[in-house]
Amino acid sequence: MRFVFIVFSLAFMPLSAGADEGFLPVPAAEAAFDDQLYVTRPIVVFADSPKDPNYIRQMELLARAYPSLAERDVILITDTDPAARSEWRRKLRPRGFSLVIMDKDLRPVIRKPLPWDVREITHAIDKMPLRRQELLERNPAGR
Repeated sequence: MRFVFIVFSLAFMPLSAGADEGFLPVPAAEAAFDDQLYVTRPIVVFADSPKDPNYIRQMELLARAYPSLAERDVILITDTDPAARSEWRRKLRPRGFSLVIMDKDLRPVIRKPLPWDVREITHAIDKMPLRRQELLERNPAGR
């Protein structure tokens, strides 16, 4: 029942208040790896099945904070089919559930074997060199 709720809530996320219309999970098969270079900051959630409890929990946590992730140019990529051997899965080589946070240079910065809270994710992103550079360019007086 919980899985059905998550899928249903993710399907209607753009209709909820405060959600950014362009910020929805993207299946790994639909997101070309090289197209993300210096454009987005990928967060990739891997699981061996969409029914994996860790996957469901991670998606719940991410669904609550789409606006804060969108302002950091995050693209949320999901891969729950190991048999499909997506480009993301071949390059990042996860085992079971895995959360991979990448910078805009497509370098994996953090890998987690368990779900991670969005507050921790955003703090980690804000410490990345490219993110710090973006912030300085937006507000040079904030040095």
